Amino acid sequence: MTLLCQPSAPAPTQSPFRTDDGKLLFRPAGHGALIENLNDIDADIVFIKNIDNVTTDHHRADTVQYKCALAGLLTELQTRAFEYLNNFAAHGIDEIRAFIRNDLCVRVAPDADADTLRTILNRPIRVCGVVKNIGAPGGGPFWVRGDDGTESLQIVESSQIAPDARSIMNTSSHFNPVDLVCGVRDAHGNKFDLTKFIDPKTGFISDKSSGGRALRAMERPGLWNGAMAHWNTIFVEVPITTFTPVKVVCDLLSPMHMDK
Repeated sequence: MTLLCQPSAPAPTQSPFRTDDGKLLFRPAGHGALIENLNDIDADIVFIKNIDNVTTDHHRADTVQYKCALAGLLTELQTRAFEYLNNFAAHGIDEIRAFIRNDLCVRVAPDADADTLRTILNRPIRVCGVVKNIGAPGGGPFWVRGDDGTESLQIVESSQIAPDARSIMNTSSHFNPVDLVCGVRDAHGNKFDLTKFIDPKTGFISDKSSGGRALRAMERPGLWNGAMAHWNTIFVEVPITTFTPVKVVCDLLSPMHMDK
């Protein structure tokens, strides 16, 4: 839970937010808190999909087909990563470096040593379905450069981008509908401790309200943003028919939410 602060014009006071009866107001710390729930799941592969993006049985065929395709790609990438980890010396370092760059989509320095490559291979993997950008609110796939200079694919929300650069969200080619398939075991079949792969610096402050009063809330790194920042991430374009969100009640009248 997070302690809330109440802004006041013209500048926020950053003082704790209190309800009308004087009690401190707390709220959930954002969906990034769910990484601990995910960490508790005892499974080899975990499928994640937004609850507001579930369609009817009549329109479910594409979603099922592409879920299977994403899972198939995940298992293929895992198999290769595990082979490299278990038999590192049997493969040329250039071959492993090419796999990391071309298949796991991680750009490391040309002179990255064997320990660096092993560290990258020994991570949870997520394969994310993305759709063509249709202007829906939310995040998208971007290349992100880490403090060590390594570049990797990340799902980025507008709150993570400086205000004067947010126009790039509108010009991005694809959108994140939250359609993830996650591999959470290592090369020896042991579960990863997913809390070790969070980037704590990606927490953010959001503007909310309570009882008609504005407030600011500190949120934990989002589940598919900062909480998975140090996973290996692969993006795959899936058909727009797999994206059937319900943001307002009128969305239920769209053809994709009708039985026929």
